[in-house]
Amino acid sequence: MLREMNCFAWQKKLNRRHSFRVYSRYSQAQNQFPALRRTRCAVAALNDMDWPEYELIDFGEGRKLERFGAWVLDRPAPAAAGVRKNRPAAWRDATARFEGERTAAGEWTPAPQQWATSQIALAVPIHDRDLQFVMALEPLPSGQIGVFPEQLPCWQWIAERVRSQTGGGATPGPRPGLQVLNLFAYTGGSTLAAAIGGASVVHVDAAKGAAARARQNAERSGLADRPIRWIVEDALKFCRREAKRGNRYDAVILDPPTYGHGPKGEQWSVKRDLLPLLQLCGELTAGRPKFVLATCHTPGIGPAELAAYVAEGMFGHCGQPPRAGELLLRSTCGRRLASGVYARWPG
Repeated sequence: MLREMNCFAWQKKLNRRHSFRVYSRYSQAQNQFPALRRTRCAVAALNDMDWPEYELIDFGEGRKLERFGAWVLDRPAPAAAGVRKNRPAAWRDATARFEGERTAAGEWTPAPQQWATSQIALAVPIHDRDLQFVMALEPLPSGQIGVFPEQLPCWQWIAERVRSQTGGGATPGPRPGLQVLNLFAYTGGSTLAAAIGGASVVHVDAAKGAAARARQNAERSGLADRPIRWIVEDALKFCRREAKRGNRYDAVILDPPTYGHGPKGEQWSVKRDLLPLLQLCGELTAGRPKFVLATCHTPGIGPAELAAYVAEGMFGHCGQPPRAGELLLRSTCGRRLASGVYARWPG
């Protein structure tokens, strides 16, 4: 499913509001590279894929109702504000409802201790039943549970890109396959997708708990013996150190938050730090990555903006326009819920 998106209007608006060099460079380059004026954006509708253990049942009034295995969860969804619920009766069957801000501690009702089970394992299909990994889910005080289902098409694309590569890694040494750097790697969905495709992965996340859950997910998936390095570190600091060491990677994956902090209190702001981070990633791939995938959930950063960041940061110009679009969840009745944006290269 494809949708045309006019990036030029977005860039003119951004140039009036922001002073980031990436935006002015992007707009100037549109005159030289007509492909950037109208970027074909693939709409990733999750329910076009076969995932028996996940379902977006309904959404509306600022909330979404999802099934994860045996759980049916009612959680906030800002993108669903101002929209009516389509199946009001279905909400009465929720296992639990979460109330609270995403960046602060909230509350599950009933409490997880009262659920039939407070932890479940979700099988994630990668193209067929013989190629999958497992993610353990548990309700957290933030309202998260350890998986972002809109990422499924991204995980499938990662595995496909890795499997399609026949060459060796960029860095000489004993590690086999492509060398993939996964930043802001959370509980490891992208890491496991790359590993299951045959890559060597460096998994970087600033949260020790998230990195530990990712490692446990690898063990549950039978991937504990794959060449994965688990790094608890600030993403910018890690990339600067890797660049000084002269280390190289073949591919980069990143899902940066709007704001965050590293294990030693380092501050992260996506609008301040994303471009410098991508420039470091361009250096780490010597400007010749085999693939790049960036996803983002920050208000104000749409597909055109994220594509501009990736083109400028990874390649230093807009001559390599990424394919960009929205990440969508499709409900069982066919409605679509916006759930972030992506930019990937090659398309």
